[in-house]
Amino acid sequence: MDGVKIHPKDDVLIVLKEAAKGDVISVGQQQLELAEPVERGHKVALRDIREGEPVLKYGFPIGIAKQAIATGEWVHTHNLKTALDGKLAYEYKQSQSAATADTDKETPAFTFKGYVRKNGDVGIRNEIWILNTVGCINKTAELVARLAQQEHFANIDGVYHYPHPFGCSQLGDDLKSTQAILSSLVHHPNAAGVLVLGLGCENNYIDVFKEAVGAYDSDRVKFLAVQEVEDELEEALQLVSEIAAVAKNDVRTEVPASKLKVGLKCGGSDGFSGITANPLVGAFSDRLIAQGGSTVLTEVPEMFGAETILMERAADETVFNGIVNMVNGFKDYFIRHNQPVYENPSPGNKKGGITTLEEKSLGCVQKGGFAPVADVVPYGGRIKKPGLTLVEGPGNDLVSVTALAASGAHIVLFTTGRGTPFGGPVPTVKLSTNTPLYERKKNWIDFNAGTLLDGKDLGERADELFAYVLQVASGERATHNERNGFKEIALFKDGVIL
Repeated sequence: MDGVKIHPKDDVLIVLKEAAKGDVISVGQQQLELAEPVERGHKVALRDIREGEPVLKYGFPIGIAKQAIATGEWVHTHNLKTALDGKLAYEYKQSQSAATADTDKETPAFTFKGYVRKNGDVGIRNEIWILNTVGCINKTAELVARLAQQEHFANIDGVYHYPHPFGCSQLGDDLKSTQAILSSLVHHPNAAGVLVLGLGCENNYIDVFKEAVGAYDSDRVKFLAVQEVEDELEEALQLVSEIAAVAKNDVRTEVPASKLKVGLKCGGSDGFSGITANPLVGAFSDRLIAQGGSTVLTEVPEMFGAETILMERAADETVFNGIVNMVNGFKDYFIRHNQPVYENPSPGNKKGGITTLEEKSLGCVQKGGFAPVADVVPYGGRIKKPGLTLVEGPGNDLVSVTALAASGAHIVLFTTGRGTPFGGPVPTVKLSTNTPLYERKKNWIDFNAGTLLDGKDLGERADELFAYVLQVASGERATHNERNGFKEIALFKDGVIL
């Protein structure tokens, strides 16, 4: 099999390996001769397409032909353009498609071993996090983390600092966005405890930040304004030691999979993302939700062109309106900065075979499976309901993974066709869309979805991914980002606030 037609209505197929002019690809009963060379992951026309005619992939339009395209010709940016233009009006209709999801089927009850926190939340790691209210003390916080790590505290998985450049010279919603992310990280259950370091003269000074944090466990969350003490390193290490003394008694216990929250993200996509890794993650999402667990999807600009698929699955009209406000809010953000609302995919996406934003979005939303959309939360907000939640965030990999972690996700599943080494503050599982990437980037990729192109069954592979995630959650496996020490955050400046 050298090509894949995803949906019976599709006008294009995806080429599975580099092909030359004159090569013949079998598509069912059709023999397709290529009119020109085509790279793996790219599209070829299955029929003659007229200029101005919509082109279908996934059973949906991915753009309009800029010129006549003959059968067997390569379909890409030179002859296909987006059909998206401006803001759209949406009308609520009671969900029909959500009722067909697999999440209502009876399944065996799965468990994992996690740390049950005092408030009932469950963590999958027992780490100490150092968060600073302002970028001026990044290096101080980094030094504290390095010195604390050398102490080798019992039963602590590591002491980590997450630098960022903000917290000063920010006003209004911009400052609130920074506070929302940092305060949500303070409450993350993967942290056995948190030390918050402040300078003392910043906009986001400790007393103001405490208001954003709200109620907290004073045994596990400590605050220190470094301008107010003589030796900030000594004071900070003492506070970390106090947290560690409490956390050393934490133990893993068996908990139901319903306690697990998993973020869903893609980055460096290619032509295979929408037929391997993203549908695989969608099948995982449905399995976890069937257990009563939670998944969370972001990257709002990469929903443009496919947002109605999510809107049709809204659990109720309130959720529907939340999706509309989130999508239109991000469109307004683009307009406010004089940017095109329907920005083309990145150069890397195009090189991998993705042509239009519709095409990328249709592949992107597959990570959310088929379950109803249970809730919508703003940037920096936290998951409140089981099921599929949408969280406001951009397409930027580091920013959106940080938003997923801040929402309460214990783990992030990150699909990629081109590869990336980074990791968020929580275990970040990289899933390759193709086998060559998995074989080439052994230090980056954790799970190979490319085997689906080799005939592996989606259901079987989804079961394997589910088992893998439970092992990561139980501390039986570490992701590459954890082994490499790649744990970082990034904040969205001038974010959209719902």
